[in-house]
Amino acid sequence: MRNPGSIVGVLLLSAVSLAAQHEYTPTEAEIGKGVYLNNCVYCHGPDGDQIAGIDLGHGKFKRAKTDEDLMNIIRNGIDGTGMPAQNIREQQLLPLVAFLRSLSSEPAGQAAALGDPRRGKLIFEGKGGCAGCHRVRGQGSYAGPDLSEIGGMRRSADLRRALLDPAADVLPQNRYFHVMLKNGTTFTGRIYNQDTFTVELLDSQQKLRTISRSDLKEFTLVKNPPMPSYKDKLSAQELNDVVAYLASLKGV
Repeated sequence: MRNPGSIVGVLLLSAVSLAAQHEYTPTEAEIGKGVYLNNCVYCHGPDGDQIAGIDLGHGKFKRAKTDEDLMNIIRNGIDGTGMPAQNIREQQLLPLVAFLRSLSSEPAGQAAALGDPRRGKLIFEGKGGCAGCHRVRGQGSYAGPDLSEIGGMRRSADLRRALLDPAADVLPQNRYFHVMLKNGTTFTGRIYNQDTFTVELLDSQQKLRTISRSDLKEFTLVKNPPMPSYKDKLSAQELNDVVAYLASLKGV
């Protein structure tokens, strides 16, 4: 008769094996991406390789072998290191691990490696017309998001996707809204700040508007962002150059 202790051991090993081999859906990975951007990107970087000896994008961990190991580290941190326990809800842990596992499916820095950031800067400021909406290091427009630190927040693959299909991956803080006031005034803008009683929006003319919620008649999300697609406007090499430039913008 088999030893009950050995049976328990086999079951535990099987559970660990299942956790390590779990196949995640694209939806889980996409949800986890938001969790990563809100909690992890500042230390680990957009590609997960910002800390020496750790490469989250290629499954290189110092102390984790299974998905359960990863979740335990996220929950509890690692004593004596710069990794603190994370205040992440339990239902967000699996999507976060799904995103970490998905990182290796895309060659993170390929577009940036094939591009020239100096040429990309010239395209950004010239042919691409990007400075007409975006600011970099104090220069440019306030109409769109400030990109001075975008290379430290987004992967090269994400930057390329944003240039080709802007509507596919818009961060919540960069979404535009259509506003109609009770007096008939209409405009579009993105939220700059808000509280219980007011909403501050930066409109398409770079004017900061403070609106009482009681004056709002309509407040709806704009499905198609004002940023154009560069799919047919830039060559493949020009896209790589712009991605390389954006990837180089990591702030101070």
